[in-house]
Amino acid sequence: MDASVPVTSDAQVTLQPVDQSNWRAIANLKVFETQREFVAEPCAYLALCCYGQDWQPLAICLGDQVIGFMMWSTDPADGSCWLGGILIDRGMQRHGYGRQAVLAAIAMLRGRHGYRDFALSYQPTNLAARSLYHQLGFVETGEWEGAEVVARFSLAE
Repeated sequence: MDASVPVTSDAQVTLQPVDQSNWRAIANLKVFETQREFVAEPCAYLALCCYGQDWQPLAICLGDQVIGFMMWSTDPADGSCWLGGILIDRGMQRHGYGRQAVLAAIAMLRGRHGYRDFALSYQPTNLAARSLYHQLGFVETGEWEGAEVVARFSLAE
């Protein structure tokens, strides 16, 4: 990723479908070494979306540049929409793009599919993720998804 892209306070991310024009940029995303214990390699997420049949991939873009990745799925047990695999390229972090991406995903999934209840999970030692999701209104529920804490957010009626 080219970290020299100018960053302005009004720069807004968009979410785009993953397709033949952008999957390679997603595959090339990198996080900091200290974050690697918290997220999988982008190719693993792409394979899960392609072959797992549950997750839907999204490219996080700033203009024409892919700066991150996330995926979403529906829990058939309770109808909640799960967000997962959220990552921003190391050269684009600390600008609020992860926050924008989560908010954009909630708005898009609410608008297109009518979802009101959202969930995600993270490792308890991932303090940056915990803080971000808490600031966005996600509340830890006491549930666990493997070794990860589950947090949920519901839109008001």
